Amino acid sequence: MGQANKPTPQGLKDFQALKIGELSYQQILQRLRQELALKQQIRKIRQALGFLFGSSARLTVLAFILVISFFSLMLSTPLASSDGQPVELHHAVFTATSAVTVTGLTTVSTASQWTFFGQLMILLASQIGGLGTLTLTSILAMAVGRKLGLRSRIIAQESLNLGRLGEVGSVLRTVAFTSIALEGLIALVLIPRFMLLGESIWQASWHGIFYAVSAFNNAGFTPHSDGIVPYGHDLWILLPIALGVMVGSLGFPVILVLRQNLFVFHRWNLNAKLTVVTTLLVFLLGALAWGIMEWDNQKTIGQLSSGEKVLNAAFASIMTRSGGFNLVDMDDTQPITMLLTHALMMIGGGSASTAGGIKVTTLAVIVLAILAEARGDQAVVAFGRAIPDEALRIAISVVMMSAAMVWLGTVSLIFISGAPMERAMFEVISAYATCGLSTGLAAELPPSGTYLLSALMLAGRLGTITLATSLALRSRPKLYKFPQERPIIG
Repeated sequence: MGQANKPTPQGLKDFQALKIGELSYQQILQRLRQELALKQQIRKIRQALGFLFGSSARLTVLAFILVISFFSLMLSTPLASSDGQPVELHHAVFTATSAVTVTGLTTVSTASQWTFFGQLMILLASQIGGLGTLTLTSILAMAVGRKLGLRSRIIAQESLNLGRLGEVGSVLRTVAFTSIALEGLIALVLIPRFMLLGESIWQASWHGIFYAVSAFNNAGFTPHSDGIVPYGHDLWILLPIALGVMVGSLGFPVILVLRQNLFVFHRWNLNAKLTVVTTLLVFLLGALAWGIMEWDNQKTIGQLSSGEKVLNAAFASIMTRSGGFNLVDMDDTQPITMLLTHALMMIGGGSASTAGGIKVTTLAVIVLAILAEARGDQAVVAFGRAIPDEALRIAISVVMMSAAMVWLGTVSLIFISGAPMERAMFEVISAYATCGLSTGLAAELPPSGTYLLSALMLAGRLGTITLATSLALRSRPKLYKFPQERPIIG
């Protein structure tokens, strides 16, 4: 039976000679192979897309890279440069990255290098980067009447650091309303002042809008060649900018809580309480320390009146945490003031805000954990709420990974530029914390140095946790636990 069922060589030849319609056996076999190869390629593409779009963290990374690439291309065109010549690529990439990550560091003068088109691109990049690319996409979807699906809500939830999916729609509406309202209000306050200072209606309007967007998004870009230094005594200009930076640094989840329960503190959630209280404490302590350290420094505020010194100290405390605007040359400050600035830049603003740094809630959780350990408490408690161990682990991870990034960035920048450690570290922290203050080193760096700072700005904007999540293929939960054993600490 087995021998009878085997095809004979002659039968195989006859089978190969068969035709189906106009196609021969060889043609059919070739087409099947082509279809199989095509299916394999499609499967690989789906796997790659699944890796990119399967996580909101990886999607965030991809979105920011695409937006930075677009604005780099726009700034590379002759239309963006005042001399009509395309700017060097590393300057375009650095400026685009600085704008999208709302940092404010520059290697070329914003006022003299870029045309109106170039400055407009910087302004748009700052607006998109401040709101967050994914958040802006969700806002546009809502604006045209589309309802957010579950996947979009989850992505927006993770982007805005929310606890419940039901809050996403409210927060997105708050993002749109708050941004437009506050930026418009700041612009309306600044425009008349610039007109009174002798600018035309067009110039005053453009400068008012530019400063409003730059302040609320904590971007730190200025359309004037001397920045806001000439307006260091003008409260009409300084106060709106400072308030815009402060509100923008709180974060939209906090703004939502304040909008709903402005003066009812006990109805705020824990995130809002920690953010507002820690922000105020850091602001007051930072202003006090900065003022004491620079009070008699003749190169900065030593020659000013007492009231102007207090104003400069308060303004510096706000701006060093993320705003990036400055009234004094950072190279003229005391070395101890530079160390204070390092700390304030690393602290940054609130979570899910336009500010950078490790965030004030991270600092609050770690300080509360230290106090709880010192008192011998079993749990970390704040405002009658126990903070889970997971939050403490994340806070420690953020601090340690941020410190590692700053150390590695500083070593690399010293190797590339040969700059002194204090200047290199200041520039690296400012880039990673997306602050925007500078000692002038950024403009002196070779292309490799500017690309390094660009990478640090992107990493700081996305956050170490987002970067780590984006590189993880999948999580592997374990169905078992190891026995506990406590090592000796300290």
